Amino acid sequence: MNKRKVLKTEVLSLNKMKSNIDCLRAHLIEIGTLKGLSHPETIKSSQELDKWLYKYQKSISN
Repeated sequence: MNKRKVLKTEVLSLNKMKSNIDCLRAHLIEIGTLKGLSHPETIKSSQELDKWLYKYQKSISN
Protein backbone atom coordinates (compact mmCIF):
# COMPACT_ATOMS: atom_id res chain seq x y z
CA MET A 1 0.00 0.00 0.00
CA ASN A 2 1.39 3.39 -0.86
CA LYS A 3 1.87 6.11 1.76
CA ARG A 4 -0.87 8.38 0.37
CA LYS A 5 -3.45 5.58 0.53
CA VAL A 6 -2.45 4.71 4.10
CA LEU A 7 -2.83 8.34 5.21
CA LYS A 8 -6.24 8.61 3.53
CA THR A 9 -7.37 5.43 5.31
CA GLU A 10 -6.14 6.79 8.64
CA VAL A 11 -8.02 10.06 8.12
CA LEU A 12 -11.22 8.17 7.25
CA SER A 13 -10.80 6.02 10.35
CA LEU A 14 -10.30 9.10 12.54
CA ASN A 15 -13.36 10.74 10.99
CA LYS A 16 -15.42 7.61 11.69
CA MET A 17 -14.16 7.61 15.27
CA LYS A 18 -15.11 11.29 15.68
CA SER A 19 -18.55 10.62 14.26
CA ASN A 20 -19.05 7.66 16.59
CA ILE A 21 -17.88 9.75 19.57
CA ASP A 22 -20.32 12.52 18.66
CA CYS A 23 -23.20 10.02 18.48
CA LEU A 24 -22.23 8.40 21.77
CA ARG A 25 -21.95 11.81 23.45
CA ALA A 26 -25.41 12.84 22.23
CA HIS A 27 -26.84 9.52 23.42
CA LEU A 28 -25.19 9.94 26.82
CA ILE A 29 -26.67 13.41 27.25
CA GLU A 30 -30.11 12.14 26.27
CA ILE A 31 -30.00 9.12 28.58
CA GLY A 32 -28.56 11.17 31.45
CA THR A 33 -31.29 13.77 31.07
CA LEU A 34 -34.10 11.23 30.87
CA LYS A 35 -32.97 8.62 33.37
CA GLY A 36 -30.52 10.45 35.63
CA LEU A 37 -26.78 10.40 35.95
CA SER A 38 -26.61 7.39 38.26
CA HIS A 39 -28.86 5.14 36.16
CA PRO A 40 -27.04 1.96 35.01
CA GLU A 41 -27.74 2.73 31.34
CA THR A 42 -26.21 6.21 31.72
CA ILE A 43 -23.13 4.76 33.39
CA LYS A 44 -22.78 2.10 30.68
CA SER A 45 -23.10 4.77 27.97
CA SER A 46 -20.49 6.91 29.72
CA GLN A 47 -18.08 4.00 29.91
CA GLU A 48 -18.56 3.26 26.21
CA LEU A 49 -17.85 6.90 25.36
CA ASP A 50 -14.72 6.78 27.55
CA LYS A 51 -13.45 3.76 25.60
CA TRP A 52 -13.89 5.53 22.27
CA LEU A 53 -12.29 8.73 23.54
CA TYR A 54 -9.31 6.70 24.73
CA LYS A 55 -9.01 4.95 21.34
CA TYR A 56 -9.22 8.28 19.54
CA GLN A 57 -6.62 9.96 21.76
CA LYS A 58 -4.31 7.00 21.34
CA SER A 59 -4.74 7.11 17.55
CA ILE A 60 -3.94 10.79 17.18
CA SER A 61 -0.94 10.64 19.50
CA ASN A 62 0.83 8.00 17.37
